[in-house]
Amino acid sequence: MKRAYAVILILVITACARPQATGINAINPNATTESVFIATMRSQGQTGQIYGQKRSEQMHYAEAFVSVPPIHQIGRLERGTGVVNTAKHFAPLGHKQLPDIRALSSHIAASQANTQEPLLIFVHGYNNTLEDTVFRLAQIQHDFELQNPALLFSWPSAGDPRGYVYDRDSVLFARSDLARLLEGLQRSGQRRILVLAHSMGSHLVMEALRQLKLQGKTAPLSAIEGVVMMSPDIDPDVFRKQAREIGTLPQPFVIMTTQNDHVLNLAGLLSGRKERLGRIQNADEVAGLGVTVLDFSSFENGENFGHMVPVSSPEAIAFLRKLSGGISQSADAFSRYLKLGDSPKSAI
Repeated sequence: MKRAYAVILILVITACARPQATGINAINPNATTESVFIATMRSQGQTGQIYGQKRSEQMHYAEAFVSVPPIHQIGRLERGTGVVNTAKHFAPLGHKQLPDIRALSSHIAASQANTQEPLLIFVHGYNNTLEDTVFRLAQIQHDFELQNPALLFSWPSAGDPRGYVYDRDSVLFARSDLARLLEGLQRSGQRRILVLAHSMGSHLVMEALRQLKLQGKTAPLSAIEGVVMMSPDIDPDVFRKQAREIGTLPQPFVIMTTQNDHVLNLAGLLSGRKERLGRIQNADEVAGLGVTVLDFSSFENGENFGHMVPVSSPEAIAFLRKLSGGISQSADAFSRYLKLGDSPKSAI
Protein backbone atom coordinates (compact mmCIF):
# COMPACT_ATOMS: atom_id res chain seq x y z
CA MET A 1 0.00 0.00 0.00
CA LYS A 2 2.78 2.46 0.89
CA ARG A 3 4.62 1.69 -2.35
CA ALA A 4 1.43 2.20 -4.33
CA TYR A 5 0.86 5.55 -2.61
CA ALA A 6 4.40 6.65 -3.47
CA VAL A 7 4.01 5.67 -7.12
CA ILE A 8 0.67 7.46 -7.39
CA LEU A 9 1.99 10.64 -5.79
CA ILE A 10 5.06 10.69 -8.05
CA LEU A 11 2.81 10.26 -11.07
CA VAL A 12 0.55 13.09 -9.89
CA ILE A 13 3.49 15.45 -9.31
CA THR A 14 5.06 14.49 -12.65
CA ALA A 15 1.76 15.01 -14.47
CA CYS A 16 1.66 18.62 -13.24
CA ALA A 17 3.83 19.93 -16.07
CA ARG A 18 6.27 22.60 -14.92
CA PRO A 19 5.77 25.90 -16.74
CA GLN A 20 8.86 27.50 -18.25
CA ALA A 21 9.01 31.06 -19.52
CA THR A 22 11.08 31.71 -22.65
CA GLY A 23 10.37 35.43 -22.93
CA ILE A 24 7.79 38.17 -22.34
CA ASN A 25 5.24 39.93 -24.50
CA ALA A 26 5.95 43.41 -23.12
CA ILE A 27 6.73 44.99 -19.76
CA ASN A 28 3.45 45.79 -18.02
CA PRO A 29 3.54 49.28 -16.46
CA ASN A 30 1.53 48.06 -13.45
CA ALA A 31 3.79 45.10 -12.69
CA THR A 32 6.33 45.16 -9.85
CA THR A 33 9.99 44.35 -10.41
CA GLU A 34 11.90 42.28 -7.85
CA SER A 35 15.68 41.88 -7.91
CA VAL A 36 17.05 38.48 -6.86
CA PHE A 37 20.74 37.73 -6.37
CA ILE A 38 21.97 34.25 -7.27
CA ALA A 39 24.86 32.03 -6.22
CA THR A 40 24.74 28.61 -7.85
CA MET A 41 26.66 25.42 -8.53
CA ARG A 42 24.54 24.73 -11.61
CA SER A 43 26.20 24.60 -15.01
CA GLN A 44 25.38 27.29 -17.53
CA GLY A 45 23.16 27.27 -20.59
CA GLN A 46 20.91 24.25 -20.12
CA THR A 47 17.21 23.69 -20.85
CA GLY A 48 16.75 27.25 -22.07
CA GLN A 49 17.66 28.78 -18.70
CA ILE A 50 20.74 30.75 -17.67
CA TYR A 51 21.69 27.83 -15.41
CA GLY A 52 20.45 24.26 -15.67
CA GLN A 53 20.45 21.03 -13.68
CA LYS A 54 23.99 19.71 -14.23
CA ARG A 55 26.54 20.15 -11.49
CA SER A 56 29.36 22.64 -11.84
CA GLU A 57 32.69 22.70 -10.03
CA GLN A 58 32.62 26.49 -10.22
CA MET A 59 30.30 28.86 -8.38
CA HIS A 60 28.42 31.29 -10.60
CA TYR A 61 26.96 34.61 -9.47
CA ALA A 62 24.25 36.76 -11.00
CA GLU A 63 21.48 39.24 -10.38
CA ALA A 64 18.09 38.42 -11.92
CA PHE A 65 15.11 40.71 -12.40
CA VAL A 66 11.58 39.33 -12.09
CA SER A 67 8.29 40.95 -13.02
CA VAL A 68 5.46 40.28 -10.53
CA PRO A 69 2.06 40.65 -12.25
CA PRO A 70 -0.44 43.28 -11.06
CA ILE A 71 -3.06 40.50 -10.56
CA HIS A 72 -0.75 38.61 -8.17
CA GLN A 73 -2.48 36.99 -5.21
CA ILE A 74 -0.53 36.53 -1.98
CA GLY A 75 1.12 33.12 -1.81
CA ARG A 76 0.56 32.27 -5.47
CA LEU A 77 3.06 31.84 -8.29
CA GLU A 78 1.13 32.83 -11.38
CA ARG A 79 3.24 31.18 -14.07
CA GLY A 80 3.01 30.73 -17.80
CA THR A 81 4.84 28.78 -20.50
CA GLY A 82 6.69 30.20 -23.48
CA VAL A 83 6.26 33.91 -24.14
CA VAL A 84 4.39 34.97 -21.02
CA ASN A 85 2.05 37.86 -20.38
CA THR A 86 3.51 40.16 -17.71
CA ALA A 87 0.01 41.35 -16.86
CA LYS A 88 -0.83 37.81 -15.71
CA HIS A 89 2.38 35.92 -14.99
CA PHE A 90 5.68 36.09 -13.17
CA ALA A 91 8.22 36.80 -15.89
CA PRO A 92 12.00 37.04 -16.35
CA LEU A 93 13.12 40.55 -17.26
CA GLY A 94 16.77 39.66 -17.66
CA HIS A 95 19.90 39.11 -15.62
CA LYS A 96 23.49 40.20 -15.31
CA GLN A 97 26.31 37.89 -14.39
CA LEU A 98 28.73 38.90 -11.63
CA PRO A 99 32.39 37.84 -11.78
CA ASP A 100 33.03 36.83 -8.19
CA ILE A 101 31.80 36.96 -4.62
CA ARG A 102 33.29 40.41 -4.05
CA ALA A 103 31.18 41.78 -6.89
CA LEU A 104 28.17 39.91 -5.52
CA SER A 105 28.62 41.34 -2.03
CA SER A 106 29.21 44.83 -3.43
CA HIS A 107 26.02 44.72 -5.50
CA ILE A 108 24.07 43.40 -2.51
CA ALA A 109 25.36 46.22 -0.29
CA ALA A 110 24.51 48.84 -2.93
CA SER A 111 20.94 47.51 -3.23
CA GLN A 112 20.12 47.58 0.49
CA ALA A 113 17.41 50.16 1.11
CA ASN A 114 17.17 49.17 4.78
CA THR A 115 20.50 48.64 6.51
CA GLN A 116 18.69 47.24 9.57
CA GLU A 117 17.31 44.32 7.57
CA PRO A 118 19.65 41.31 7.48
CA LEU A 119 20.60 39.66 4.21
CA LEU A 120 18.13 36.85 3.54
CA ILE A 121 19.68 33.76 1.96
CA PHE A 122 17.14 31.30 0.53
CA VAL A 123 18.19 27.66 0.06
CA HIS A 124 15.57 25.79 -1.94
CA GLY A 125 14.49 22.17 -1.74
CA TYR A 126 14.10 19.04 -3.84
CA ASN A 127 12.70 19.07 -7.39
CA ASN A 128 13.45 22.68 -8.34
CA THR A 129 14.77 24.40 -11.44
CA LEU A 130 16.46 27.76 -11.30
CA GLU A 131 13.31 29.44 -12.64
CA ASP A 132 11.22 27.77 -9.91
CA THR A 133 13.44 29.12 -7.17
CA VAL A 134 14.03 32.61 -8.57
CA PHE A 135 10.28 33.13 -9.00
CA ARG A 136 9.57 31.72 -5.53
CA LEU A 137 12.09 34.02 -3.88
CA ALA A 138 10.68 37.00 -5.81
CA GLN A 139 7.23 36.03 -4.52
CA ILE A 140 8.52 35.81 -0.94
CA GLN A 141 10.20 39.21 -1.21
CA HIS A 142 7.02 40.73 -2.65
CA ASP A 143 4.50 39.14 -0.26
CA PHE A 144 6.54 39.79 2.89
CA GLU A 145 7.37 43.32 1.70
CA LEU A 146 11.09 42.85 2.20
CA GLN A 147 12.90 46.09 1.52
CA ASN A 148 16.17 44.53 0.37
CA PRO A 149 16.78 41.96 -2.38
CA ALA A 150 17.59 38.48 -1.11
CA LEU A 151 20.20 35.96 -2.21
CA LEU A 152 19.28 32.58 -3.66
CA PHE A 153 21.71 29.69 -3.19
CA SER A 154 20.60 27.37 -5.98
CA TRP A 155 22.22 23.96 -5.65
CA PRO A 156 21.95 21.58 -8.65
CA SER A 157 18.59 19.89 -8.09
CA ALA A 158 17.47 17.73 -11.01
CA GLY A 159 14.18 19.62 -11.17
CA ASP A 160 12.43 16.28 -11.58
CA PRO A 161 10.22 14.51 -8.99
CA ARG A 162 11.88 11.23 -9.99
CA GLY A 163 15.30 12.64 -9.09
CA TYR A 164 15.11 12.31 -5.30
CA VAL A 165 18.33 10.31 -4.95
CA TYR A 166 20.15 12.60 -7.40
CA ASP A 167 19.06 15.60 -5.32
CA ARG A 168 20.24 14.02 -2.07
CA ASP A 169 23.65 13.45 -3.69
CA SER A 170 23.63 17.05 -4.94
CA VAL A 171 23.19 18.26 -1.36
CA LEU A 172 26.45 16.54 -0.44
CA PHE A 173 28.04 17.92 -3.61
CA ALA A 174 27.11 21.50 -2.68
CA ARG A 175 27.62 21.63 1.10
CA SER A 176 31.24 22.87 0.94
CA ASP A 177 30.20 25.52 -1.57
CA LEU A 178 27.47 26.88 0.70
CA ALA A 179 29.96 26.96 3.58
CA ARG A 180 32.44 28.89 1.41
CA LEU A 181 29.68 31.26 0.29
CA LEU A 182 28.78 32.09 3.90
CA GLU A 183 32.46 32.58 4.71
CA GLY A 184 33.01 34.76 1.65
CA LEU A 185 30.00 36.95 2.36
CA GLN A 186 31.14 37.50 5.93
CA ARG A 187 34.65 38.41 4.79
CA SER A 188 33.17 40.81 2.22
CA GLY A 189 31.30 42.73 4.90
CA GLN A 190 27.98 40.93 5.32
CA ARG A 191 27.72 40.81 9.12
CA ARG A 192 23.98 40.09 9.43
CA ILE A 193 22.57 37.03 7.64
CA LEU A 194 19.23 35.23 7.97
CA VAL A 195 18.98 31.79 6.35
CA LEU A 196 15.65 30.51 5.05
CA ALA A 197 15.84 26.86 3.99
CA HIS A 198 13.17 24.69 2.46
CA SER A 199 12.78 20.91 2.41
CA MET A 200 16.02 19.14 1.38
CA GLY A 201 17.76 22.51 1.43
CA SER A 202 17.53 22.35 5.22
CA HIS A 203 19.78 19.29 5.18
CA LEU A 204 22.24 21.24 3.04
CA VAL A 205 22.22 24.16 5.49
CA MET A 206 22.86 21.90 8.47
CA GLU A 207 25.77 20.23 6.67
CA ALA A 208 27.30 23.62 5.79
CA LEU A 209 26.97 24.91 9.37
CA ARG A 210 28.44 21.68 10.69
CA GLN A 211 31.38 21.97 8.31
CA LEU A 212 32.11 25.55 9.37
CA LYS A 213 32.02 24.47 13.01
CA LEU A 214 34.34 21.50 12.48
CA GLN A 215 36.76 23.72 10.58
CA GLY A 216 36.76 26.23 13.45
CA LYS A 217 35.41 29.04 11.27
CA THR A 218 33.41 30.88 13.90
CA ALA A 219 33.22 34.28 12.14
CA PRO A 220 30.75 33.23 9.42
CA LEU A 221 28.72 31.33 12.00
CA SER A 222 28.51 34.42 14.20
CA ALA A 223 27.24 36.46 11.22
CA ILE A 224 24.15 34.24 10.97
CA GLU A 225 21.42 35.91 13.03
CA GLY A 226 18.88 33.17 12.57
CA VAL A 227 17.82 30.09 10.63
CA VAL A 228 14.27 29.26 9.54
CA MET A 229 13.54 25.82 8.10
CA MET A 230 10.29 25.16 6.24
CA SER A 231 9.22 21.52 6.02
CA PRO A 232 12.79 20.26 6.54
CA ASP A 233 13.47 16.97 4.78
CA ILE A 234 15.91 15.55 7.31
CA ASP A 235 15.86 12.40 9.38
CA PRO A 236 15.28 13.63 12.98
CA ASP A 237 18.15 11.45 14.26
CA VAL A 238 20.51 13.00 11.71
CA PHE A 239 19.32 16.50 12.62
CA ARG A 240 19.98 15.96 16.33
CA LYS A 241 23.48 14.66 15.53
CA GLN A 242 24.18 17.65 13.26
CA ALA A 243 22.87 20.12 15.86
CA ARG A 244 25.02 18.68 18.63
CA GLU A 245 28.13 18.79 16.46
CA ILE A 246 27.41 22.42 15.52
CA GLY A 247 27.01 23.22 19.22
CA THR A 248 25.11 26.44 19.80
CA LEU A 249 22.71 26.94 16.90
CA PRO A 250 22.12 30.45 15.48
CA GLN A 251 19.22 32.16 17.23
CA PRO A 252 16.42 32.14 16.47
CA PHE A 253 16.41 28.66 15.02
CA VAL A 254 12.88 27.90 13.84
CA ILE A 255 11.42 24.73 12.32
CA MET A 256 8.09 25.17 10.52
CA THR A 257 6.10 21.96 10.24
CA THR A 258 2.75 20.73 8.95
CA GLN A 259 1.11 17.33 9.15
CA ASN A 260 -0.51 17.95 5.75
CA ASP A 261 2.76 17.87 3.81
CA HIS A 262 2.28 15.20 1.12
CA VAL A 263 5.73 15.72 -0.38
CA LEU A 264 7.44 14.95 2.95
CA ASN A 265 5.19 11.94 3.31
CA LEU A 266 6.53 10.74 -0.04
CA ALA A 267 10.10 11.57 1.03
CA GLY A 268 9.64 9.42 4.11
CA LEU A 269 8.57 6.48 1.97
CA LEU A 270 11.44 6.98 -0.49
CA SER A 271 14.02 7.21 2.30
CA GLY A 272 12.72 4.15 4.16
CA ARG A 273 11.49 6.07 7.20
CA LYS A 274 8.05 7.60 7.39
CA GLU A 275 8.82 10.49 9.69
CA ARG A 276 10.85 13.49 8.49
CA LEU A 277 11.78 16.47 10.63
CA GLY A 278 9.14 18.62 8.94
CA ARG A 279 6.40 16.23 10.12
CA ILE A 280 7.42 15.59 13.70
CA GLN A 281 4.45 15.39 16.06
CA ASN A 282 6.24 16.10 19.30
CA ALA A 283 8.48 19.09 20.00
CA ASP A 284 10.32 16.95 22.56
CA GLU A 285 12.17 15.41 19.59
CA VAL A 286 14.28 18.58 19.36
CA ALA A 287 14.29 19.46 23.06
CA GLY A 288 17.49 20.97 24.42
CA LEU A 289 18.80 22.05 21.01
CA GLY A 290 17.66 25.68 21.12
CA VAL A 291 14.97 25.08 18.50
CA THR A 292 11.46 26.54 18.27
CA VAL A 293 8.85 24.51 16.39
CA LEU A 294 5.87 26.18 14.72
CA ASP A 295 3.12 23.88 13.48
CA PHE A 296 1.17 25.23 10.47
CA SER A 297 -1.20 22.26 10.15
CA SER A 298 -4.26 24.38 10.86
CA PHE A 299 -3.57 26.68 7.92
CA GLU A 300 -4.73 26.04 4.38
CA ASN A 301 -2.16 24.12 2.35
CA GLY A 302 -1.50 26.64 -0.39
CA GLU A 303 0.48 25.39 -3.39
CA ASN A 304 2.94 22.50 -3.78
CA PHE A 305 0.93 19.77 -2.03
CA GLY A 306 1.22 21.43 1.38
CA HIS A 307 5.01 21.56 1.12
CA MET A 308 5.45 25.36 1.36
CA VAL A 309 2.59 26.44 3.62
CA PRO A 310 4.41 29.31 5.43
CA VAL A 311 5.06 31.14 2.14
CA SER A 312 2.28 29.84 -0.14
CA SER A 313 -0.78 29.97 2.13
CA PRO A 314 -2.28 33.50 2.26
CA GLU A 315 -3.51 32.78 5.79
CA ALA A 316 -0.05 31.68 6.95
CA ILE A 317 1.63 34.68 5.33
CA ALA A 318 -0.84 37.02 7.04
CA PHE A 319 -0.02 35.32 10.34
CA LEU A 320 3.74 35.66 9.87
CA ARG A 321 3.46 39.30 8.85
CA LYS A 322 1.73 39.96 12.17
CA LEU A 323 5.09 39.21 13.74
CA SER A 324 6.14 42.76 12.74
CA GLY A 325 8.46 41.73 9.93
CA GLY A 326 7.52 38.13 9.22
CA ILE A 327 10.39 35.68 8.87
CA SER A 328 13.09 38.12 10.09
CA GLN A 329 12.53 38.06 13.83
CA SER A 330 14.38 37.79 17.10
CA ALA A 331 14.33 34.66 19.22
CA ASP A 332 12.11 36.39 21.77
CA ALA A 333 9.54 37.31 19.12
CA PHE A 334 9.30 33.74 17.92
CA SER A 335 9.20 32.27 21.42
CA ARG A 336 5.95 34.09 22.16
CA TYR A 337 4.24 32.21 19.35
CA LEU A 338 3.14 28.75 18.56
CA LYS A 339 4.97 25.57 19.22
CA LEU A 340 4.02 22.19 17.82
CA GLY A 341 0.44 21.18 18.54
CA ASP A 342 -1.00 24.65 19.27
CA SER A 343 -3.78 26.19 17.17
CA PRO A 344 -2.42 28.95 14.91
CA LYS A 345 -5.82 30.58 14.44
CA SER A 346 -6.25 31.13 18.16
CA ALA A 347 -3.05 33.19 18.34
CA ILE A 348 -3.67 35.64 15.53
